[in-house]
Parts: sequence; C-alpha cells; structure tokens
Amino acid sequence: MEEQVIHMPTKAQEVIGSKKRYKVLEGGRGSGKSYSFADALLDIALYHKKRILCTREMQNSIRDSVHRLLQDRISALNYDGYFDIYRESITSKIGSEFIFKGLRHNISEIKSTEGIDICWVEEAEKVTEDSWTTLVPTIREEGSEIWVSFNPEDEGSATYKRFILNPSPDCISRHMTFRDNIYFPEVLRRELEYDKRVDFDKYEHVWEGKCKGYSDACIFRGKVEVTDFETPEGVRFYFGSDFGFSVDPTVLGRMFIKDECLWIDYEAYGHGIEIDEMERFFKLVPGAFPEAGRPTWRITADSARPDTISHLARRGFSIVGAEKGKGSVEDGISFIRGFRKIIIHPRCKGAIDNFNNYKWKTDKTTSEILPIPDGGSDHWPDAARYALEPYIKKKATIFDIM
Repeated sequence: MEEQVIHMPTKAQEVIGSKKRYKVLEGGRGSGKSYSFADALLDIALYHKKRILCTREMQNSIRDSVHRLLQDRISALNYDGYFDIYRESITSKIGSEFIFKGLRHNISEIKSTEGIDICWVEEAEKVTEDSWTTLVPTIREEGSEIWVSFNPEDEGSATYKRFILNPSPDCISRHMTFRDNIYFPEVLRRELEYDKRVDFDKYEHVWEGKCKGYSDACIFRGKVEVTDFETPEGVRFYFGSDFGFSVDPTVLGRMFIKDECLWIDYEAYGHGIEIDEMERFFKLVPGAFPEAGRPTWRITADSARPDTISHLARRGFSIVGAEKGKGSVEDGISFIRGFRKIIIHPRCKGAIDNFNNYKWKTDKTTSEILPIPDGGSDHWPDAARYALEPYIKKKATIFDIM
C-alpha cells in the first residue's frame, strides 16, 4: 500500500520524530495529544514489526483502555484491511501487536512481559511513583521508548515531577492546547467559551492545560471516583435535571445509592438544548421515559423553568419542579458530601467534569476560601440535589436511605 500521510499538530511531530527515549505530550483538552500518539503508533505498527504496550494506572476492563480509540483511528485512516482487531488486542498484518494492561492491578504481568518496543502511558497524571519505578526498567529492549500523554492537574504528582519539573536528558516534551489542533470541534469550542466566561480557573485548567491552583477550594475534593461498573438489578433510581439558559449546559442524570456511595451511571449533558429538542434529549437516559405497563421514575427538575417542565410532562415524563428554598444549595452540598464516595461511570463526562471542578469562591485579594459555592460547574451537583431533595429537606442522613 502507499504510505498514508498523517496530519498532526507540529508539536506532536517534534516529539514523535525525536530520538529521545521518553516522548511526552501534555496539556489541555481537545489538543490532539491522544489522537497524535494513536495515529503515529498505528503508522509505525503498519510498516515495522513492533510490540506496543498501552497502559494507564487503572484499567478495570478493556473499555478503560485506548483500544477503542485505536480501533476508531484504524477506520478513519482506512487501515481496516491491515489490522486485526480482537477483544483484548490489536495486531497488524506484518506482526505488530498492541497489548492493553492497567498498571495498578497488572504490574506483575507487565514485569514479566518481554519484548516491549514502545510503551504508551495514557492519562498518565494518575500514575503513582511506585508504578513508574516498576514500569520504567521493565521497558528494556534496545531502542525501546516510553510515550506519555496526560492533562496536568497537580504539580506535585509523580508524573509531573518526573517528566516536566525534573525531566531526564533523554526526554522531550511539548505542552499542547486546543490552538494546536486544526480539527478542534465546534461542540468543544462552545464548552470552552462557556467555561472561559463563567469559570476562568476551570478554563485555564481544562483547556489551557495548567495545573489546578484551587484544589483546596474544590467542594467535592477527595470524594469523586471514576470507574467502570455494572448497575445492579433492582436498585432504586433517582433522576434530577438542571436546565440550561442560553448556552449553559442542560443535564439529566440518573443515580442510585449503594454501600454508602452515590453512584452515577447515565446522563444526558449538552449545551444549547432547545425546548423542542428536550424530549429526544431526555430519552437518552434509560428509565427517564415510561415503558409500557410500568410506572416511570420521577424526575425532579429546576423549578426556574416551569414552561419546560410542563412541556415534558405533556409528553409523558413524570417530572416535577424542585422546591429549593433558603439554604437549599448549602444543605444539598452537605448531604452529597456525606456519601463515602461519588462514583461516576466513565461515560458520564459532564458529571466527571462538574463534580471535579465545582468549588468554593475565593477572595481575590487574600485568596481566602469562602463558604459560598461558585457557579460554572454546578449543573450536575444541582441536578443531584434536586433528585435527592426529599431526603435533604427531611435532614436525613445516608444511613436513613440504606
């Protein structure tokens, strides 16, 4: 076949084309880091027989890996006839192999895996120093390389210190943002502009790729855990919705309570949802619309939009407005923080974003953290407190619900 011309950001080309052992792309969301590494590795595997380990700190299943990203890029690059895609691996016709393993639970397997030519560590911000200490000497083939991609969060993280603050002489890194990606999608640009307007700290972290400077102010700090899970049969669901105004995001979320944790398994989350699109949008969440012969789950929604609530009720949704009231935001935050963990399925991107970035206001002069919730990332937390409002108003604890 004729060699495929791959278009990627200049910074990514500089890193990938280098002779350095450690190749690092870090920065903001939508910058093309992962796509660049995926395309380059596929191109290498197509023409050179390589054994490539794709890893990250936590991988509970193949769905947590870059397997799907590589599969999608194979199709986008018209490489379908040159790769075989299996459930747990991908191979090329000339014998290259992609292997997918998590570091935390598979480190002994990785240590015993021979012949790794390239190791791609994705979402590397979460990789611990223990994992790096074990992984690095494992990749020991002559000429082997370690490729690292991540969105920075904490200057004190093991990854940031190892590759950005105190890099090896044999390391090349580039900081990338959305400006480096000529294919940056319009849907992400709308989210970017919203964050820039309403929460500049979040904008700088998420889109400019700067380390968080406000971790102490994060309302749900230490509570959020993102992991793949199967929803148990027979659980009691709670549905909450926060309606967006103008370009604000609208969210409908489904959640349940188990083992002293709040579990979030499905969402509809989007910007600029018009009222005539709301019915289709809400039906994206399983159980939100009544099934034949069954009562439907009740949705508690933002009462500031009675017209939207009436519109959805006329179309068959069981939906009511939240009562809210003085102190309801603070009471809701306190109640949700009472859960041992807020466990979010990886498909719920809006929930992951909002719960990780919802914060207290800070005094601009003194940097004092104030007991006042800041706006901008409150959409999912608002939806959650609407859904749980009956318990919040009764001053219940999570142990009363179990």
